[in-house]
Amino acid sequence: MSQCVKQFCLGLVVLLGASGCLYGKPTVEHHATSGAPGAHVLFMAGRDSHGPGAHEHEDGTRRLIADLRARRPDIEVTAVYGGWPEEGAMLEGIDALVMYCDGGKRHPVNPHIAQFERLLDRGVGVVALHYCVEVPPKGVEAAAMLRAIGGYFETHWSVNPHWEADFSALPEHPVTAGIEPFQMLDEWYFNMRFQPGGVSPLLSAVAPAHTMERGNGPHSGNDAVRELVARGVPQVVAWAYERPGGGRGFGYTGGHFHHNWDDDNARNLVLNAIE
Repeated sequence: MSQCVKQFCLGLVVLLGASGCLYGKPTVEHHATSGAPGAHVLFMAGRDSHGPGAHEHEDGTRRLIADLRARRPDIEVTAVYGGWPEEGAMLEGIDALVMYCDGGKRHPVNPHIAQFERLLDRGVGVVALHYCVEVPPKGVEAAAMLRAIGGYFETHWSVNPHWEADFSALPEHPVTAGIEPFQMLDEWYFNMRFQPGGVSPLLSAVAPAHTMERGNGPHSGNDAVRELVARGVPQVVAWAYERPGGGRGFGYTGGHFHHNWDDDNARNLVLNAIE
């Protein structure tokens, strides 16, 4: 075997090994309570899917867990990094599921709808952050997400532009307790497909005209949303949901840029929802 071939094979082995580490099985961490246990929250973080600074699902999840444990040491936390829990027993006994991962056709929930529905049957709370509010439209996945959090990103209806939202007024709600008006540049999805009832808007802002500069497409624009933006209708980008059969949901369409987790108002809003 020539030296060049040997080097190529060695490089291929290293590459495959690295790929195995990157795309291997999900890893699990458990954080016990420091006293009598209260609620049990399971965080599911997807793999990082963008370059540095965006869609950093693992580091964003770790930040939220650290702050949650500091605020509520009585909450038991399990974290799954890299996808859906491989052991179904891990979902038993949890009180809330927090998902921060890619969505659409790659959403980890898609092949596990039956398990997800059983969580909802038990009244387990669901928090969905950023891209994971999107699931394939108008099918069982969409029905499950609507049931879980009261709304979802529907392609060819919802849009995902980058814009600075001005949250100048906040409604009174347990999730907005202690949160001050703030402004933030993020990839704020809007014109979500919502349930007809039970949804409480928490963060709303008027989307500027430049959010409609892209052509029509699955994520970029459509005639219905263009008409709303032209009229200056405030767009809901975070909401709470009370399920008719019991249980609560929360959707937050920000979370694209990792540094935005440094903002106390945005981070504490999400933590309030988890609690």
